[in-house]
Amino acid sequence: QVELVESGGGLAQAGESLRLTCVSSGRSFSALAMNWWRQAPGKEREFVALIDRNGRNTYYTDSVRGRFTISRVNAENTLYLQMDDLKPEDTAVYFCNAREGGVSYWGKGINVTVSS
Repeated sequence: QVELVESGGGLAQAGESLRLTCVSSGRSFSALAMNWWRQAPGKEREFVALIDRNGRNTYYTDSVRGRFTISRVNAENTLYLQMDDLKPEDTAVYFCNAREGGVSYWGKGINVTVSS
């Protein structure tokens, strides 16, 4: 079992930055592929970014590429999402996700609100 706890969300104005943190416990963090997802009000949950187990490869959805940076520190069991140049359309609940084989684990989510 993996427990994921997100922090760092809140309110920002357009153009500002926030950094989300996800701390993992329960299994070896370095064995987990990690992702960030988000769900805007009234919309389905959507993929934001992923990072492989050793942190060498990352991938972003088009709408955040160049503005968001996913990273991880395996020694600290921690995943980050640096969000720069925030836009009102980034407003959503952000979820940390871990995958190992066919099993997926989710955090409870954290709110990010961006005002114009």
